[in-house]
Amino acid sequence: MNALPEGLAEFVSYAGWADARVEPLPGDASFRRYFRLARAGEAAMLMHAPPPHEDPAPFLHVAHWLNDNGLRAPAILAEDAGKGWVLTEDFGNDRMRDWLYVNPGEERAAYAAAVDALAALHSLPPGPFAPYDMAVYQREAALLTEWWCPAQGLTVDAEGYAAAWDAVLAPVLARQTPGVTVLRDYHAENIMLLGGKASAPQGLIDFQDALVGHPAYDLVSLLQDARRDVDVHLETAMLLHYSAAIGGADDDFLADYATLGAQRNAKIVGIFTRLNARDGKPRYLAMIPRVWAALERDLAHPALEPVAAWFDANIPAELRALDGAFPA
Repeated sequence: MNALPEGLAEFVSYAGWADARVEPLPGDASFRRYFRLARAGEAAMLMHAPPPHEDPAPFLHVAHWLNDNGLRAPAILAEDAGKGWVLTEDFGNDRMRDWLYVNPGEERAAYAAAVDALAALHSLPPGPFAPYDMAVYQREAALLTEWWCPAQGLTVDAEGYAAAWDAVLAPVLARQTPGVTVLRDYHAENIMLLGGKASAPQGLIDFQDALVGHPAYDLVSLLQDARRDVDVHLETAMLLHYSAAIGGADDDFLADYATLGAQRNAKIVGIFTRLNARDGKPRYLAMIPRVWAALERDLAHPALEPVAAWFDANIPAELRALDGAFPA
């Protein structure tokens, strides 16, 4: 994976950056690879999302929609979707998660700006994307029983699990019409602080899986971050901040927030387990206790009673006491 991908030089030349220096950058939990192109006074980001494992067309579709509607996705400088190449504006190095390690006193301001960006997104009509429907919710929630439970040596009631999710997600679906654009991975690792300030515009990345769904989903993705600790007091403050920004969030919204938090956290536990077992990426296992702890908080909400009962019946207390971590 250290060698430059075949076709890189040809695409860079086609894009008008043949004279640029190419610097490989760390990747994510996918087959995508990233490079920074640099030349005198200019920089750009190069993404390689090669078929058949990746397809940059959804990224391009969402990026164009976001930019057309006043949000800050990176500008597209050149593209060859068929071969997996996309050249974009360079948002710099101030990723919110990393920036906050250096500037912890700015945490509240940075999260408030991120919540404001969500409120702006939610003020728009939903984009031209597929719906976040019951089939998608169920497929994602099932990742826990398909991957984490077997890894723990558990045989569980998968049908009862699906039925419990049907019961708690039905009211969420009823309330998410007409819906908003849901980026699905909106958290501190996927937010760039343009200008290097907490109050700077929010540069958005990793949004290619956008759907039309419930406004609470991206909010819980931000405030129950799988990769970074977010104090519960900050979470509460940012929920109030979002409520003020949209003109009020009622008890139904808070119930849906907890339900979608539980659904998302169950999904992430399954995904992180799969990244280890199938893809040989064990570093994600260390994040599972954080995700499990958030899941437990969500399950305490009365709206989650059927799902909480399933967990009580199927996940032994000794595993839950370990916050869902893997045995040493």
